[in-house]
Amino acid sequence: MSRPAPNPFRYGDLAFDEAFTDREAETRELRADVRNGQNVVLFAPRRYGKSSLVWRVMRELVATGDVLVAQVDLLATPSKEKLAEKLASSIYEDMAPPVLRARDKVGSLFSGLRITPRILFDPNTGGVTFSFEAGHAREDVDATLERLFELPAQIAAERRQRAALVFDEFQEVVEIDPHLPALMRSVFQRQSEVAHIYLGSKRAMMHRLFNDENEPFWRSAKQMELGVIHPDLFAPFIVRCFDRTDRRIDATLVERVLAVTRGHPYATQELCYFLWEEVPEGFSATDADVGDALAAVLRSENAHFSRIWDKAARGQRLVLQALAAEPDRPISEEYRRRHSLPSDATVRKAIRALSDDELVVRTADGYRIAEPFFAEWALRYES
Repeated sequence: MSRPAPNPFRYGDLAFDEAFTDREAETRELRADVRNGQNVVLFAPRRYGKSSLVWRVMRELVATGDVLVAQVDLLATPSKEKLAEKLASSIYEDMAPPVLRARDKVGSLFSGLRITPRILFDPNTGGVTFSFEAGHAREDVDATLERLFELPAQIAAERRQRAALVFDEFQEVVEIDPHLPALMRSVFQRQSEVAHIYLGSKRAMMHRLFNDENEPFWRSAKQMELGVIHPDLFAPFIVRCFDRTDRRIDATLVERVLAVTRGHPYATQELCYFLWEEVPEGFSATDADVGDALAAVLRSENAHFSRIWDKAARGQRLVLQALAAEPDRPISEEYRRRHSLPSDATVRKAIRALSDDELVVRTADGYRIAEPFFAEWALRYES
């Protein structure tokens, strides 16, 4: 008896292989940038697939032997000591040649560090972890980090390969230490053979780090902006996913799905995940299935949206409700009157705060709520 087909749509985790949708042009561009040693900062709203795109490219380059890749998520490194630990671990696991990964050679890889890490071996898995204890002088910690930042270029030169150093949630660098960007930049500007890739979920802060002339990383990286995926590219993907799992969806329903999600990568995968679950094997999706899937999404996201709503000030809630009903220009007098909004100053303050939190985005036509389902949620549950 054959197993039932698994749901082909993915959201929440990184999208790999068949779950990865389009981005062919961006994939080619980023692949070429990394091979050329070009630094890149990737801008996109939350849940647009930045990490999925980067890791698809990195997996391809590692698989072909073109590039050595180390990665650090700065959200998981709240101190410089933790950053040193994660960086040392990634360099050891993903960049060091096999001869230096032998148990008796690990220490030599990091012999030039000002602070010697405590190296722990797991006898069950064979894994290695590195620990840099707190309490050292600041200059010693900085010198240790500086040397770790230099290692990818050195290893790449010795192995005659290119290298890429990927920083996720890069905006957290200023929370770790406001002086850290200057230290990193002083090293990275000498590493033409290393592509430094920066991702971040707070666009305003990322824009400041790379576009403010007073910041160390000013104009230091190619800027790459991810937008939504065009319906003409998303629609065939949706149809293929249904077809290969013995289900059908017609073009009209695909258009309805994409009208709701506006090509937002995460939202489209999420709605299609729930829609696929509504359709039995061998059957076709219906209008009722789409409605039920959307209701299921809103139930699933209720806790997330409730937290956003609870944190929002009264003026922000009023603006969110208005934009859910009518995306437009809420600062106009006619719009404020139509939606019973408070004064111009209050609305402008709310818009600034909501924009900083990336809850609303500005388009050529005005403002709209960034997450497609949040607007639906606000209309259904908070009217």
